[in-house]
This record gives sequence, structure tokens and C-alpha cells, in this order.
Amino acid sequence: MDIFTTFDIAASGLKAQQTRLNTISSNLANAETTSTPEGGPYKKKSVVFQTEPVPFQRHLSASIQDQRHSEGVKVAKIVEDNSPPQLIYDPSHPDARPDGYVALPNVSVFKEIVDMMSATRSYEANTTTIKSAKRMAMKALDIGR
Repeated sequence: MDIFTTFDIAASGLKAQQTRLNTISSNLANAETTSTPEGGPYKKKSVVFQTEPVPFQRHLSASIQDQRHSEGVKVAKIVEDNSPPQLIYDPSHPDARPDGYVALPNVSVFKEIVDMMSATRSYEANTTTIKSAKRMAMKALDIGR
């Protein structure tokens, strides 16, 4: 695997984790949104990842050299969680139903914070990979002098 493949794989991870962080931020921002344009409370969104092959040219050179091909990651889709909303009794709330219950989003702030910490660590790991590959390339250039 060459250094540029390393950069491609780590960059795909950075993009995927950025989307995951944005989705988590949206979930946290809407954790108490009881009314959406679609009707009803906000529904939690989650990111689904899938593998993504590196560019064709890299696959071609890997097959010519009879090496394994490398894959990165990409966001396949963002899905809504269809679990039921949380119900709280608050008859004074503007979105309360006739029985006095308010449907709150199915977002757990604690779970979202844990997911955010995980995504941040993954993002940092990909950044560290890029920095390490860059350092190795610079050392290799220094050896050649």
C-alpha cells in the first residue's frame, strides 16, 4: 500500500465521521422539538456506513502488483429511528394532546453524547494516521538527501 492510499482511506474516514458528528449535533439540537413540518416530534437520525473502494487507478496498480486492494468508508445513508416518542404529562404545553401528554423526540441525550465522543475519537484517529503517514514520507525524503 502506498502513502497516497493511506491518505485516501484516512480522508474517507474523516468525511464519514464528520457526517456522523453533524447528525449527532442535529439530534442534540432537536432533543426537545415536539413539532416538525412533517408533523409530530423530531425523530432521531443515525448514519449507516459502508465500505468504499479506493479510486480505480489504485485498484489497477494493486492488481498488477498482486496485492490486496484497500477500502475506505463512506456514508451509505442516514436513517430515521422509528421507535415511539417519549410521552410526558404536561397539559400546559402548546403541543399537548387532549389527554395532556406531550410526545417528545426519541433522542437520548446521554447516548448522543457517548456517540459524539466515539465519533470524535475516530476522527482523531484518522487525523493521527494522516499525520503519521506524512511524517514517514518526510523521513523517507530526508533519507534520500
